[in-house]
Amino acid sequence: MEYNIGDIVRTKKVHPCGSKLWEITRVGVDFKLKCQGCGHVITIERQKALKMITKKENNNIDNK
Repeated sequence: MEYNIGDIVRTKKVHPCGSKLWEITRVGVDFKLKCQGCGHVITIERQKALKMITKKENNNIDNK
């Protein structure tokens, strides 16, 4: 699966704040993820990130 900056992804494990949703802010050798619950930012190796991500969420934002 291809991941892009700005994608919202769901992980297997819950972050201590209670959220499973993360926003991808950097893609490359490492992934930079921002927790959607508390805003905590982590940098993780690509292989580990691909293992921890279960699916890509719909991040369609309606401009109303």
